[in-house]
Amino acid sequence: GNKSEMAVGYCTLYGDMNGGLAVIADVPKTRVFSLCRWLNREKIVIPPQIITKPPSAELRPGQKDTDSLPPYEILDDILERIINRHQAEREIIQAGHSAATVNKVIKLLAKAEFKRRQAPPILKVTDRAFGTGWRMPIASRWVINH
Repeated sequence: GNKSEMAVGYCTLYGDMNGGLAVIADVPKTRVFSLCRWLNREKIVIPPQIITKPPSAELRPGQKDTDSLPPYEILDDILERIINRHQAEREIIQAGHSAATVNKVIKLLAKAEFKRRQAPPILKVTDRAFGTGWRMPIASRWVINH
């Protein structure tokens, strides 16, 4: 999965998390789409429907990630503020995000730590990748940024 999916647990242990190297696990979903469009600028190498189809875990018919997550533009901004800028919940809310959305993302981020611990090594491309650049407790009801 990409960084957005890894952050909130939208990836499957022993499924799409399998492999020897997590190549895009430090690349947010919105940037993955930008990279796909960039790759396609001269020659179509990635089918356009992969870029235009609404993201989905495809666990049931008609499901979309936005049924239970904010749009990736919002999610990725919140994650950037938490992970790379070390902003607290109140700062992210003051930046214009809803308190309910920020709180939900923080909870999902903490809840998914156990999955990230089992991910293959991540190819680091940002200042703070999951893995050795990010280790949070997975027990004792620990809470991020409160």
